[in-house]
Amino acid sequence: MRNWKREKHPQMILSPVLNNTADCSGKKLLNEPYLVINLVFAGIIVLILLYSVIFSPEKDNYPVPCIHEKITGEQCPSCGISHSFSLIIRGRMEEAYEWNNNGIRVFIFFVAQLLMRIFFSRSYLIDPESRSKLLIMDITGSSILFLITFMPFVVYLFRWI
Repeated sequence: MRNWKREKHPQMILSPVLNNTADCSGKKLLNEPYLVINLVFAGIIVLILLYSVIFSPEKDNYPVPCIHEKITGEQCPSCGISHSFSLIIRGRMEEAYEWNNNGIRVFIFFVAQLLMRIFFSRSYLIDPESRSKLLIMDITGSSILFLITFMPFVVYLFRWI
């Protein structure tokens, strides 16, 4: 007869490993604001990319018009960006640049942000000890990338002042 009190069960030995993966349950993930924010941002970016796939530059069937152009009659820095994104997804870079010369830069920003959301979320789950460093890297990198990408838009906004 075995003495169950003295033997270590395999489940008890593996429990620390299982506990780390058990922390990845759906409810616990939703209690992590950083992961929720990353999921929301990734979802928005995927929707933007899907919008660019669904609506065709050939059909010119974009449902969201430029409100600035409708009100002022003047094109803004983001005019033509939907066309540009659709053309980039279809591999027509020169035409995309003609529609909006900032389109390629903004498209790269969104793709980079999608990849960063995936990478940082995965790293956040795998290495809990480095979460504070990860957050600082994410905030710093995303801020710099944002400023580089959207500088023409910021300059445009401040010319009104």
